[in-house]
Amino acid sequence: MRIARVLTVAALLLGAAASPALADSSPSASPSGGSAAPTSAGTSFRTATEIQQGQQATASASTGDYLYWQFPAEERQRPTVRATVKLPSSPRSSAQTWQLDVYDGLRRRQACQYGAQTRTAARDASSVSLSCTLRTVRAWAEPWANDPLPGTYYIRLTVVGVGTADLGQPANAEVRVDSKDVGGSAAVDGSLAEPLVPGIATRSEKSDTDTAALSKLRPDTSGWWSDRWVWTGVGGILAALAGIGGYALTRGSGRPSRVPPGA
Repeated sequence: MRIARVLTVAALLLGAAASPALADSSPSASPSGGSAAPTSAGTSFRTATEIQQGQQATASASTGDYLYWQFPAEERQRPTVRATVKLPSSPRSSAQTWQLDVYDGLRRRQACQYGAQTRTAARDASSVSLSCTLRTVRAWAEPWANDPLPGTYYIRLTVVGVGTADLGQPANAEVRVDSKDVGGSAAVDGSLAEPLVPGIATRSEKSDTDTAALSKLRPDTSGWWSDRWVWTGVGGILAALAGIGGYALTRGSGRPSRVPPGA
């Protein structure tokens, strides 16, 4: 009965501790602030249009243009960028190849963990869809590493293979960014002094605080807490209960009898 009570208490503690940890792994899809989605795109890194995660940004352009957007990402997020290009219904001379690239705050091109980053649309295709899922954003990395870090990320969408006769034809683009919170499994012991945001080192003339002059988007800092602390505590509780249970099973029924054998 004592062992049964110990196991029951362990199960209750495990369920209570695991609940917040599982809640942290839900995807974040709602845009923050409720601002209207942008309807245009920039033409360079410096003029990239700011969008929030969960927003459906649109832009009208001409085939051959470079389209740029930027979005914030914080640690332990795994962003997925999706883009759809709607092509004109008029006949085209050849197929078109579109490409989606993602860069971090240092303008380093980030590799896609999976997704169709480059796709070719046939001559009669009405649209082409691309996607890129980045690696999990880390809170800290070595200077020589190319790991994704918290801060601003840039999206570049353009056509990389097109016939000369098709250049300049109208095209409509749709871009959306969603992230999955990976949780404490991606937590590391370290953090950046500041996120990789454009203009982060620019000093304000009216104050001594750092300001992001070229970007209003800043990722939310998650702080020191992660669900790794929960699982560490659960492991310690289970280890203690296992020790108590082992002692209860091996100690026997009490002190041995002092009656001599054969008495």
